[in-house]
Amino acid sequence: MVLMAPVFLLSLRIAIVLAMTPVLYAMPMPGRVRAIVVVALAVALAAGLQKPVGAAVDGAGQWIQAALIEVALGATLALGVLLAFAAFSMAGNLLDVQIGFGLAQVFDPVSQRPSALLVSTFNYAAVLVFFLVDGHHALLRALAYSVEAFPLGSPWSPDAAATAVLKQAGGLFSLGFALAAPVVFCILMVELALGVVSRNLPQINMLVLGIPTKIVVGLAVLSLWFAGMGGAMNRVYANIFDTWQAIFLAVPGAPAPSQTGLGDRGVAR
Repeated sequence: MVLMAPVFLLSLRIAIVLAMTPVLYAMPMPGRVRAIVVVALAVALAAGLQKPVGAAVDGAGQWIQAALIEVALGATLALGVLLAFAAFSMAGNLLDVQIGFGLAQVFDPVSQRPSALLVSTFNYAAVLVFFLVDGHHALLRALAYSVEAFPLGSPWSPDAAATAVLKQAGGLFSLGFALAAPVVFCILMVELALGVVSRNLPQINMLVLGIPTKIVVGLAVLSLWFAGMGGAMNRVYANIFDTWQAIFLAVPGAPAPSQTGLGDRGVAR
């Protein structure tokens, strides 16, 4: 029981973090494999615990309480990842409306619902680049550090996380717009040009002319912008670990994030 307790509680924390984010669910795999990955990570982290949990957890009531604490903490940490990836969805939605792809929707297997074309593209690109910049390694380091900042089954105050999460939610719109700003600006210029043409040549059907023009210009600019989007994407990923650091630093007595590899915001420059 003493050895199983940390694995069980860590499995709950890790499972909630991965279940609420597209990091694991973007890759099609059976649910049994996902469960094995979660348990394997929990076993690896539990092996490094200096004070195994189990003796202090006794009785069904304490087990339920400790499990609910881990679920709440995992959901709070997952919000930091979820809000960051939501910036990519916001950028895709904005471009779908501006370019005209919002008229047609496709099924997105990540969110399990119909989604516009560029939203799916941005979501997949976000997950792919996250792995390319070793964001998954930083995420694992952050999960390991969370065990030091928040001991398994120990009560914690949500007030410490509310400020950091609300700050990240407030910056969601600016980060999402930064991902699509050059394309939106070019589409705005195209719409101004089409407005001038429509004013001077009212006999032209602007619906027939405008939509193909915006699609061609939008996709051309977007293909060029993808090559220079790395800085904006890195700021979005760094926002995840900025939020987690703010949550960890609000805990009295927690070790400095620099001691765990999170002092550099956790992502590759």
